[in-house]
This record gives sequence, structure tokens and C-alpha cells, in this order.
Amino acid sequence: MHFISKRINFFPHPDTVFNSGILCLGGSLDSDTLLMAYHYGIFPWYNDNEPVIWWCPQPRYVIFPEWVRIPKSMNTYFNNNKYRVTYNQNFAEVIRQCRTIPRNGQPGTWINDDIENSYIGLHNQGYATSVEVWDDQGLAGGLYGVQIGKVFFGESMFSLRPNASRFGFISLARNLESRGFYVIDCQQPNPYLESLGGEYISGDLFHSILRKNRFEWLAGL
Repeated sequence: MHFISKRINFFPHPDTVFNSGILCLGGSLDSDTLLMAYHYGIFPWYNDNEPVIWWCPQPRYVIFPEWVRIPKSMNTYFNNNKYRVTYNQNFAEVIRQCRTIPRNGQPGTWINDDIENSYIGLHNQGYATSVEVWDDQGLAGGLYGVQIGKVFFGESMFSLRPNASRFGFISLARNLESRGFYVIDCQQPNPYLESLGGEYISGDLFHSILRKNRFEWLAGL
């Protein structure tokens, strides 16, 4: 198993990832480390009382914005303007809801104090994005993720009302498509994401997209 120091900001090469999807352990969640990790498709996911566990699954589960699937059950929501969507209006509340919302079969979420504070810090620097879904009663759902260049790395979502997070995700995908984004990284598969068009792509293809994105981002394109 690879370990990294809190004082050294580098990661093992993604090709050295274990079959489990785990790349390495240790390090810190400071902004510089997180940004470097996401540039290379690496993300933290761990429980309290554990070292930071860094993941880089291959193959990778993604959704291409132009291919997002809209279930027939959602047509009514869009046709009737059931919800409205905003961006970056209340990032702290979105991540708090993602952390505390009850989930079937789960005692809680992996979002702890360090994760919450670190991603709020990334948001303050302009790299973490929230999507808020509203109705007449207030905040109905939402999601957040990390946005670098033309890649969106999805992190977590929540719903307080029926299909609110799905409405937010589809709206986000349409927004990203209009801005020429390459891919939405979903990290791990689940039936919810599959219903929206999630698919596996090879690690080679995923990292080729990230290389192109890094080049363009660094060049300011």
C-alpha cells in the first residue's frame, strides 16, 4: 500500500491503483493537495478515525453531458417548471444537507468535518460548485462537486422533495453541455446514476480526457 506524507504534495501514478480503486493513504485535505488530486482523477473517500483514503477507480464511471438520459417521469417536472435551479447560492447548506440527509440502509455519510471544511474552502476559491433546487417551500434538493476546466467531478447530492436532486443533475448536465464540458465524473456506479446515463469508460480514455483538460486549463483556454 502506498502512503503519502502530509508535508509532500504528490501522489503515486494512477496506473499503480489497486483493483479495489484505492491509490494511496495519508496526506492532508488542504486546497493545494485536493486540486492536484482532482487534476489527475484522484479523490478522497474515507470514514472518521481512518487516514485519508485516496481513490482513482479504473475503469471510470462517468456521464457525458450531451448524453444525459432524462427519464419520462421527469418530463412533467420540466414542462411544468416544478422546480427552479441556481448555482453557488448556498454551497455551505448544500454540503450540510448532503452530510445529514437520511439515506436508506446507511447510518450516515462519509462527509465529516474535514471534508465539509475543505470543500467549502475549495468553493471559496472558485473550484467547488453547488447546484440548488428550489420550490415554493424553499430548498428542495441539490448537489455539489469540483469543477476544473471542462470537467465536473460530482461528489454528493440530496433531495428533500421528490426528484429534486434528479432535476438538479439534469439541469446541471444541460448547463455543462452548453459550455462545452467534456465529462461528468461520477466516481462510483449506482442505479440512480445509471438511470441518468452513467457508463463505464476505460482508465486510458478517462485520463486522456483529463490530460487534455489540464493542458487547456493551464494554457488558459
